[in-house]
Amino acid sequence: MDINDYIMFFVYTIVFYFIFKSRRAFYADPVLRHYHKIGFWIKIFSTIAFTIFNYKISLGDSVVLYWREGYNIFQLIQHDISNVKLLFIHGKDYDQALLADVWNAGYFNDENNYMVTKIVAALSFLTFGKYMAINLFFSMISFSGVWRLYRFFYNLYPHLHKQLAIAILYLPTFVFWSSGILKDPICTGAIGWITFSLYEMFYKKQSLLKNSIILLVAGYFLVNLKIYILVSYVPFFFLFLIMKNVNLIRNSFVRMMIGPALIIGSVFVGQQVMKKFEKELGGYAAENIAKQIQHQQQTYQDQAALGIGESNFSLGVEFDGSMTSMLKMAPAAIVATLYRPFIWESTKVSTMLSSLESLALIIFTLATLFKVGIFNFFRIIGKDPTITYCFLFALLFALFVGATTPNFGTLCRYKIPCMPFYVIALVLIRDRYRRTKLSGAAIKAKPAKEEPVFQFQPQLA
Repeated sequence: MDINDYIMFFVYTIVFYFIFKSRRAFYADPVLRHYHKIGFWIKIFSTIAFTIFNYKISLGDSVVLYWREGYNIFQLIQHDISNVKLLFIHGKDYDQALLADVWNAGYFNDENNYMVTKIVAALSFLTFGKYMAINLFFSMISFSGVWRLYRFFYNLYPHLHKQLAIAILYLPTFVFWSSGILKDPICTGAIGWITFSLYEMFYKKQSLLKNSIILLVAGYFLVNLKIYILVSYVPFFFLFLIMKNVNLIRNSFVRMMIGPALIIGSVFVGQQVMKKFEKELGGYAAENIAKQIQHQQQTYQDQAALGIGESNFSLGVEFDGSMTSMLKMAPAAIVATLYRPFIWESTKVSTMLSSLESLALIIFTLATLFKVGIFNFFRIIGKDPTITYCFLFALLFALFVGATTPNFGTLCRYKIPCMPFYVIALVLIRDRYRRTKLSGAAIKAKPAKEEPVFQFQPQLA
C-alpha cells in the first residue's frame, strides 16, 4: 500500500458519510439516528483494522487471492477492453495462464471465489484498485444489510435497543470479519436485506415490488457465494413468519388447526427448494452432508500429518457417517462454534479476539441459565416465535460449521452469520423472563376488590 491507498480511503469515507447521513435524515426516531451513526463509524475503524491485519500481519485470501486476482483482471481490461468478458464468464472458463499468481491455480473452479474476484475487479474502476478503499466498499455493503437486520429486531423490541446494538452492530468478530474483501461481508449484508424484505412483504404487506427485487438480488449473491446460509436461514425465518401470522388469528380453534398445517407445508416447501438447488449445494445437500463432514475432517487430518494447519483442533468424537455418531458429535460441534477457541487454545493474534468474545459468551450463557433456570429457558424458547427462529438457526448453523471446520482460524470467520442470532436469543429469553416476573408480581400486588361493608343504620321514629 502507498499514500494513494490512504487518500482514496479518506475520499470514499467522506462519500459514504454523506450518503448515510442523508439516509439518517429520514429517520424520525432519534434512537435509530444514534445507532446508525455509531454503527457507521465502528465499520470505518473496523475496516482500517481489517486492512492492517490482512495486509501487514496475516496475509490470507483477502489479499493474495481476491484482491490480487481482481486487480489483475482490472489491469487486463485496461490493456485490452475485450477482456471485459472476464467479468461475465464462469470461473471454470477462466484461462489459468492469465492468473497473477500461479499458486492461485484451481481456486476459480469454485464459482464463489471467482464471484468475489469479479466484484473486486469491478470496484477497482472506482478505486483505482486500491486495497483499502475496496475493503471499505465491502464493509459498507455489509453495514447496509446489517443495519436492516437491526431495524427488524428494533421494530419488534424497541426497549432493547442497546442490547440489540451490542448483538448486531458491536459484536467484535462479526464486525471485524465483515469489514473487507471476503465472502462474509456480502453474505452478512444479504442476510439483513432478506430478513427485512421478507418481514415487510409477508407480515407488514408493504412494498411488494421493491422487496421482491431486493430478495432476488440478495438471494442471487447468497446462492452463488454461500448457498448453505440461505437454505439453513430462510426456513427458520419462514417458521417465524408463520407463527407470527398464526398468532394474529383470534379464534383459538382455527389457530390450533391452521398452525400445524402451515408449518408442515413450509417444511415441504423447504424440502422442494433444497431439491431444486441440489446441484448448487453439492456437498452441502442433505444426502451428502455426512460425506462432506468426513471429507473436511480428513482434509484437516492430512494437513496435521504434513505439519501444516497449526490451528487445527479435534472435536474429540470420531465421525463414521452414521446418525449415531452425528448425534454424539453434535454437542461438541455446537460448543466449538459458539465457545471455542478457549483462551488457552488461542495461539495467534487472529484467534485472540474470537477467544475473548467466546469467553464473554460463555459467561453470558451461564448467567442466563442461572437467572432463568433450565426449565424456563427451554419453555420460553418454544413459546416465542422470534426466540425459536433465532435459537434454532444459531444451533443448526453452529452444528454444521463446527462439524465441518476443525480449524480455529477458519472457524472464526465461518461462524459469524449465526453469532448475532444466538446472542439475540439469549437477550430475548432474559427479557421475556423479566417481563413475566414483573407481570406476575403486579398481579400479586394488585389489591383485592373490596366488599361493601354492611353497616346498621338505626331507624328514626
